[in-house]
Amino acid sequence: MNSYLGMNLISLNPYMNTSLHRRDFLSMAAKSAIGVAAAGTLFASGRKNTGISRQQPNIIMFVMDDLNDWITPLDYNQAKTPNLDRLAKSGVTFKNAHAPGVFCAPSRTAILTGMNASTTGCYSNEVFHYDHPDLITLQMAFKQAGYNTYGAGKIYHHRSGYLDLRGWDEYFTRSQEVKDMAYEMNSYHMNDVPRPDPYPYSHYAKNHYKEGDSALHLEWGPIPNEKEDKMADAIRTNWMCDVLKRDHDKPFFMALGMYLPHYPNYAPQKYFDMYNRDKLELPPYKEDDLEDLSPAIRKFYTNRAKQHQELEKFGVLNDALHAYLACTSFADAMLGRVLDTLEVSPYKDNTIVFVWSDQGFHHGEKGHWGKHTLWQRTTQVPFIWAGKGIAQNEKVNTPVSLIDIYPTLIELCGLSPNRQLEGVSLVSALQNPSSAVERDIFVPYHKRGGYAVVNSNWRYIYYPDGAEELYNVRKDPNEWYNLAGNDEYRNIIKQMQKAAPKTFSPAATPRNKLKLTIKGDTFYWEPR
Repeated sequence: MNSYLGMNLISLNPYMNTSLHRRDFLSMAAKSAIGVAAAGTLFASGRKNTGISRQQPNIIMFVMDDLNDWITPLDYNQAKTPNLDRLAKSGVTFKNAHAPGVFCAPSRTAILTGMNASTTGCYSNEVFHYDHPDLITLQMAFKQAGYNTYGAGKIYHHRSGYLDLRGWDEYFTRSQEVKDMAYEMNSYHMNDVPRPDPYPYSHYAKNHYKEGDSALHLEWGPIPNEKEDKMADAIRTNWMCDVLKRDHDKPFFMALGMYLPHYPNYAPQKYFDMYNRDKLELPPYKEDDLEDLSPAIRKFYTNRAKQHQELEKFGVLNDALHAYLACTSFADAMLGRVLDTLEVSPYKDNTIVFVWSDQGFHHGEKGHWGKHTLWQRTTQVPFIWAGKGIAQNEKVNTPVSLIDIYPTLIELCGLSPNRQLEGVSLVSALQNPSSAVERDIFVPYHKRGGYAVVNSNWRYIYYPDGAEELYNVRKDPNEWYNLAGNDEYRNIIKQMQKAAPKTFSPAATPRNKLKLTIKGDTFYWEPR
């Protein structure tokens, strides 16, 4: 076991190319704990180099949580995101990127396995490595290719038992308590992170908080500035920056996951101070926005709209937006720490940095505060790449999916091909953005059989009960006018339906059918 400032991290030897029995998955990993190899140096002029390092770039993957398209590189002018702006000017911004899932668990599973939920059956909160222990996840592919692999924060779903521990040389946790909870990444299950005073802070949370509740939906508040480096995302970032400062004798893959701007929206006071709460503009709302939807969807979101109505009644809509933007700026500042560390390192000329968010988030659009929808506010996300071999200060307007991350990295880094991957490589677009081509992007729903298909002109939505929606996103970017009932658009719908699979795999084993067993610093799942 290694330690970092009194905190814990684990070094794991991955089991590649091995189909693990469900009960043995991950518990085997701890049995082969390895030390980190003695460090050499890499990529700096006049220093030692391995043959592989001259060919393979280092990769830094920076992940945000629940961040929609409200950032400056995506033309949202209220957000203060100087480091995302800086990255965008150095690289390529995909302006029409979409998540391969509608909330954290299925989206991250799809990204990190390279396979859609329609193939794996992981539509909702299923634990992919229980039903599919043979899948080679992204960090495993890097390890197979000779990379050193480092992880910290929320990369997989944040709940206990979801992290895939295989394939990491080191995966950082700030305390033993995190491991004792099977790598729970929601820090507010624990008591070692700062909270606002009073707690809970927001009007909504004060009225709805139940003792022991850690989800803290619609909770926000400022943290004293002097406690910034005690916040979980700052601790993780500082650790990864220290890893980046090491001498590396192999190419590296670093995955750093923020929990923000996921609720609770806590950030140091200085990030709140970046905004004038009273001058913030709320997103546009349409009072009868749900009237042209199916009865089931209309009923569900009419009920969900009670949250919006409560926020509106007490005059705190701007407070909610203020907190979300403050947390976005805080997460952006963490990216800045990584970029600053990289800039003065010997690795800057041979490193690719890319940023994504697992899905977006509604702030009252269609009466909804949350994700889990097939509308634009949930599916569209930031997606920016910069570094070795990538064009600078360019934008790609044609649609892409985050399912494309895995095949893109295979081509960029010379990883072993994986025939099961369902995305496409974006390397051509990264090197020559004008070569990007129009595509129909498939987004699975969290209920089997439902999906959206998105392109530059249209969004088509199909629900498992057969209900449909169609939006002309060129003329109706807010998706206010459902055209699916108009026969003149039937051919467009038929064409877009071709992007969806003909069959959807049965759902994998539900989380509530499994029992999580924790043993030492690892865990495994078994049937209840």
